[in-house]
Amino acid sequence: MPLSHESSPHPDLDAALAWGLDDPVADDARFLSEFLARAFGSGSVAVIHYGSRAQGRQPRADSAFDFFVVVDRYRDAYDSLAATVGTSYSPRVATALAHVLAPNVISVTSRNGAELRAKCCVISLGDFQRACSPRRRDHFTQGRLFQWVLISWMRNAESGDAIRRAIANARAGTFAWGRPSLPDRFTVDDYARILLARSLAGEIRPEVGDHARTLVAAQQDALRAIYAPLLTHLVAEGALVAEAAHGPVDPATTTYRLRVGPTRLDRMRVSLYFQRSKLRATERLLKHVILYEGWLDYIVRKVERSGDTPIVLTRREQRWPLVFLWPRFFRYLRSRPQRRRPRDAD
Repeated sequence: MPLSHESSPHPDLDAALAWGLDDPVADDARFLSEFLARAFGSGSVAVIHYGSRAQGRQPRADSAFDFFVVVDRYRDAYDSLAATVGTSYSPRVATALAHVLAPNVISVTSRNGAELRAKCCVISLGDFQRACSPRRRDHFTQGRLFQWVLISWMRNAESGDAIRRAIANARAGTFAWGRPSLPDRFTVDDYARILLARSLAGEIRPEVGDHARTLVAAQQDALRAIYAPLLTHLVAEGALVAEAAHGPVDPATTTYRLRVGPTRLDRMRVSLYFQRSKLRATERLLKHVILYEGWLDYIVRKVERSGDTPIVLTRREQRWPLVFLWPRFFRYLRSRPQRRRPRDAD
């Protein structure tokens, strides 16, 4: 049930799927967004704030701000960034890697006043629209944008409209990849939690297995506002059947079921999609070594936030990480918290 980038026969649904995008952002996030837009130059299209800080969770003080930076052309954007902020990599290398596997994930620290650190997913508008559509190559972009995010800066109204349409497409597409994971009956809260759990399982992440519940709790009102209209639309389209509770209709308590369950082919296709996404997620980690300033400290802090014991690298691992970190990396893949059964699993 993809919605077209150009137009949609369901404008009311589009508006619901774009819920919250234009909500105000915190002062520090707005300041950092404006700094990033200037740093990437006149080709900056929009900045999208996502992650724990955007959702009002309580991250650690040293946690970066998470953004998508949408640009017209990669080379122009990286040339501007190198000239205004300075980078340890060349614009040519960053551009080549972006064309191979978009987006690039880089670290940028503001230089005006307070030093704020941004983790930026840099992506062209064309690649962004594709990543939010059924033509996407992996789940990286959709996995972040189907949650509650904010447009923290836009070049103009036309740019804002393009971003809203793309994100609405990504959210409308959740049913296609989430359908094989849905139980016999579910509510809108179940829908959001199950999709988040499936999405997280498709990446290499340090969080424990019940992290989806934490994310849903932090975004519950927003996710209900976004996905209750989508489920209502799917009922009207004949994909779902609604079983409303007695009394006034409340989208939060309505129970839904699939009119026709997923086939083995559906499950196989979605499974292959997430396997490919995980492979490309691993490739993105390798790009960190080239593009992400302070990549080793970033990865160590990310793993430590999973709640395990602090990581102390040996002097040899610190000096030659690309040679001596591999045994530790493979041990982590085998035993990472994400592979453990959630404490409150159903």
